[in-house]
Amino acid sequence: MTVQDIRSFNRFYTNVIGALDYSRQLYAPYTLTESRVLYELAHAPRTDAADLRAELSLDAGYLSRILNKFEEAGLIERAPSDTDPRRRRITLTARGRETADLLAERANESVGALLSTVPSADRTRLAEAMRAVREILSEGRPPRREDVVLREPGPGDLGWIVSRNAALYAAEFGWNTDYEGLVARIVADFAEDHDPHLERVWIAELDGRPVGCVMCVRDDAPGTARLRLLLVEPEARGLGIGDRLVEAVIDFARGVGYRELVLWTNDVLAAARRIYQRHGFVLSAEKPHRSFGKDLNGQDWRLDLHGTRE
Repeated sequence: MTVQDIRSFNRFYTNVIGALDYSRQLYAPYTLTESRVLYELAHAPRTDAADLRAELSLDAGYLSRILNKFEEAGLIERAPSDTDPRRRRITLTARGRETADLLAERANESVGALLSTVPSADRTRLAEAMRAVREILSEGRPPRREDVVLREPGPGDLGWIVSRNAALYAAEFGWNTDYEGLVARIVADFAEDHDPHLERVWIAELDGRPVGCVMCVRDDAPGTARLRLLLVEPEARGLGIGDRLVEAVIDFARGVGYRELVLWTNDVLAAARRIYQRHGFVLSAEKPHRSFGKDLNGQDWRLDLHGTRE
């Protein structure tokens, strides 16, 4: 392979991506860069200007103008950082989330239209080739926090949630297939009947593959959301993925108007419990039980979304 081979591929790929926006309406009324900023804010709910500059390699002045435009349009809110008073935390407003969702929907439809021209038999080959490019060019470089993207689930991701939960909990805690059945029911209920404005799933992706997940669903109690199925693959631990997933649920639940966020876990899941505690969850009840082939101690945790801010 030569330098010219790579440059030729770049030209071809750039033309393909440009063709997706042939009508110039894909990101309207925003520019591509503005859309990228919205995307990052939607997938990394707690961030600041320094994080965005580093992630997107943007000039500080240019990014500042974009953020000012977003604030004037009611798309973002800025508040002092809880960890560094010199920084300001940036979060999307409800209007900002709606805008980001609309742009994401347009992009998905556009890419879907492109894929519709690819024969089914060639789609797997295309995906494998794209994955190979990512893996080869990143080989030897340890994964970084900024390499992780939180996104909505795509085809096959809900099945991945069931499969990986079953496999990991069997390997790490010896749980039997009763747990796989529980996860399958939770995921099936979400897939068959959920309100996208009030319920959501996040997939953490690293180098093009899923490495984590979490769900936010409505609870039976009015004004209450439930966090479910938090998972991070062993090889991706240590990158703050669990914290980011829980932060995403908290920000989403607070943003759509839930008053309280609850979850059920077991005391053997020590790493997950430490994440919940860091984000303000309080243990409200615990009870021993026999489930998944093991004697366990179940725990209920709660977070007051109006009274607690990180």
